[in-house]
Amino acid sequence: NYLFQGRQECYAFNGTQRFLERYIYNREECARFDSDVGEFRAVTELGRPAAEYWNSQKDILEEKRAVPDRMCRHNYELGGPMTLQRRVQPRVNVSPSKKGPLQHHNLLVCHVTDFYPGSIQVRWFLNGQEETAGVVSTNLIRNGDWTFQILVMLEMTPQQGDVYTCQVEHTSLDSPVTVEWKAQSDSARSKTLTGAGGFVLGLIICGVGIFMHRRSKKVQRGSA
Repeated sequence: NYLFQGRQECYAFNGTQRFLERYIYNREECARFDSDVGEFRAVTELGRPAAEYWNSQKDILEEKRAVPDRMCRHNYELGGPMTLQRRVQPRVNVSPSKKGPLQHHNLLVCHVTDFYPGSIQVRWFLNGQEETAGVVSTNLIRNGDWTFQILVMLEMTPQQGDVYTCQVEHTSLDSPVTVEWKAQSDSARSKTLTGAGGFVLGLIICGVGIFMHRRSKKVQRGSA
């Protein structure tokens, strides 16, 4: 079994158009036409006979040389403005790669997703100071819906009270987005959750009390 593919690509840059037509055999490019060169070129020895034959056919060469203006420019004028003006704001989430006690080595992950265009800047700060050492980033990942995502990780050994901040700058944003992660011990985190739970429970009890009080007044008025 074998797989032979042809792929056409258009590139727009500073008002110019470039056309590439690639010929791929079993996932390896063997020949191509490049409008900047104006003829077919062999990429591997397998593609040399085909490239030489196509270059000997003037009608084929003329057809390919006309593609940048005939197809690429036309498509760019139709869809280019919409694509260039499209902006989608990123969503940002920060979390440690694993749960662990303070003063133990860990990885803090800033997950930035659903943004367009792909150009983006993600930076880490510790207590207001930028961190550059220990920062690792994935390549830009395509989501398949014309948006992107990226993971930017920071190696850290958190201390009690440390505040880590992931800052994201993107053309869709008027100002940078920042998301904080505060280092807390398990006991402090438990107290925070208990306090929040107690506050919510207090609101519920208060609400029920107000409801019962108002209901009691209505019953008394009805009896009178």
